[in-house]
Amino acid sequence: MMSGVRKQPDVPRLMAELTALKVELLSAQCAMDRVRLQYSPHDIVIFADRQALKRIVASAEAVHDFCSHLQAQMHYQDGLNTSQK
Repeated sequence: MMSGVRKQPDVPRLMAELTALKVELLSAQCAMDRVRLQYSPHDIVIFADRQALKRIVASAEAVHDFCSHLQAQMHYQDGLNTSQK
């Protein structure tokens, strides 16, 4: 394979994956809101399993990092599209 040549993504599969991702993230957000509205952060930290909380925080940070990267790429692409007009 030649260096620098990028394989074209499977766009229909990508769109299906993003649709599923949107639903799963909405579900996670609803679960988080349910807990957030019922319990204080103090109570969660005091009574919850520490390892479970660490995994929850790590997952949320990973989602945040990836979404921040997507947002930066969107801003970059928007800048390119604006300068081409």
